[in-house]
Amino acid sequence: MEERIITVVSGASRGLGRAAAHRLATMDGHLVVATARNPEDLEPLRSKLALSGHVIEPHQLDITDDASVIALRDWIAARFGRVDVLVNNAGILIDRHSTSILELPLEQLRETLETNLVGTLRLTQALLPLMRASRAGRIVNVASSMGQLAEMDAGTPAYRMSKTALNALTRILAAELAGTRIKVNSVCPGWCRTDLGGPEAPRLPEEGVEVVVWAATLPDDGPSGGFFRDCEPISW
Repeated sequence: MEERIITVVSGASRGLGRAAAHRLATMDGHLVVATARNPEDLEPLRSKLALSGHVIEPHQLDITDDASVIALRDWIAARFGRVDVLVNNAGILIDRHSTSILELPLEQLRETLETNLVGTLRLTQALLPLMRASRAGRIVNVASSMGQLAEMDAGTPAYRMSKTALNALTRILAAELAGTRIKVNSVCPGWCRTDLGGPEAPRLPEEGVEVVVWAATLPDDGPSGGFFRDCEPISW
């Protein structure tokens, strides 16, 4: 077990998280801890992987709940002693594209930030001490081009602001970890056909996760503190 790459994926029961967990679990050397608010929602993924001889470690996780995050941290510490890769995928989009920022219910903004920013930071803070025990830690924050300041537009304002803030978290964390073996990057999977992206999206989740897998498996001389789509840098 010590030779495995211990990879934690949040929000792994559906969409991009599920696709990322599936892809990483089929790669040699990776042991994926797949997490979801309701662990039973991970059973289809576990069963599908088992048919091809691959395994995941399902675990409950609600990134908005301190006790849930601490329980995951303690379980990983006791079982594996470290985390090698953290894919911060869990997120929500609850405001409409037609919502004006002048009419945005502040409770929607609070709820969105609590999950997409605060929850991601909560999980990262909890697992980073375990990542310091890794030979080469990787943190992948699943962001969105909708959070790019360079191309900022109207529509879904709470989601946009939360992803912009997530990119700020990436930059700050990468700066604080400069000089260590831990790399931190934001990635944009593009518009994908998921519950969040909707049926009109042009990409399948399996296509969108290519950049997630790339950032999760960067070599020692790979980048840190960047924003990437299709494995190429994009503007903030």
